[in-house]
Amino acid sequence: MYQERLLKEIRKKIGDRSLNDEIANILNISYDAAHRRTSLKAKFSFEEALELAKYFQISLDQFQTSDRQILVRKTSAVTETEDLKSFFQNNLNVFESLPLSKGMTIYYSAKDIPFFYTLSDSMLSRFKVYVWMNLLNSKQVFIPFLEFSPPDFKLDTKELRKKYEEQNVIELWNNSTISSILQQILFYFETGHLKQKEAQIILQELTELIRYIEEKIENNPKFQLYENELMHLSNDIFFHHPKQSLFAIPTNMFGYILINDEKTCNETLNYFDHQIKNSKSLNTSGNRDRKIFFNKMYQQIENLTQKL
Repeated sequence: MYQERLLKEIRKKIGDRSLNDEIANILNISYDAAHRRTSLKAKFSFEEALELAKYFQISLDQFQTSDRQILVRKTSAVTETEDLKSFFQNNLNVFESLPLSKGMTIYYSAKDIPFFYTLSDSMLSRFKVYVWMNLLNSKQVFIPFLEFSPPDFKLDTKELRKKYEEQNVIELWNNSTISSILQQILFYFETGHLKQKEAQIILQELTELIRYIEEKIENNPKFQLYENELMHLSNDIFFHHPKQSLFAIPTNMFGYILINDEKTCNETLNYFDHQIKNSKSLNTSGNRDRKIFFNKMYQQIENLTQKL
């Protein structure tokens, strides 16, 4: 049964190409040996099944799941700034493993500002990395922000943001989406680790980012933003595609559990659809509602600027 299901998934990947030829080439076996496996007269070895799954990017998890039990993957832990490079590269690998075509839609439940937007060469981005590393590593010694120098991973982050911005994206925000970054700025300012000049630059760049999001609603037809006032947002990211979906559940700021179980992904799609039905579309609600939403965030930033 499992071999039949694996072969079915491979057929989906190769289209009209010869199944026997593909398997023979990948496993480095004869055409006849491949035919015996595709006709179910011989079984794949464990190593052969893994090799095929890896080559065609097919998760074997789906063959071993039940209604109450699924297999998941977990991203590597990030405890030092050097680990961030592998984190960003792993995110790029996620994009590359998915069918980034016309049918792909990314759903983002934005408890905080989606981290894709803070992947740039700016004071705001540097500050976010500073905060992340202080919160993730219990052994991290607090140093002044100006003395913090993260590794250079501009190419990875630039490519990752570009990948995200190119997709059909649906984000759910509410009034508290920017609260955490504002609280972080205030905390590090009050503890003396962030000077007033740098704090004001970060707040100005945050204002520019929010303005970019506001303009993106009007200028990018692939981007949709919803205001959700009723449900708790969670930073979940759902990559939906009819052929292959992926659900990323955060375990911390840089850790995710990755699920591509078909039933779970269908349930996740239904859940996001339900949230959207109970949200306000800022793309279609008109200028008044959109201005009210964004002005609340601008006001929060201005209030903190005056407090500093």
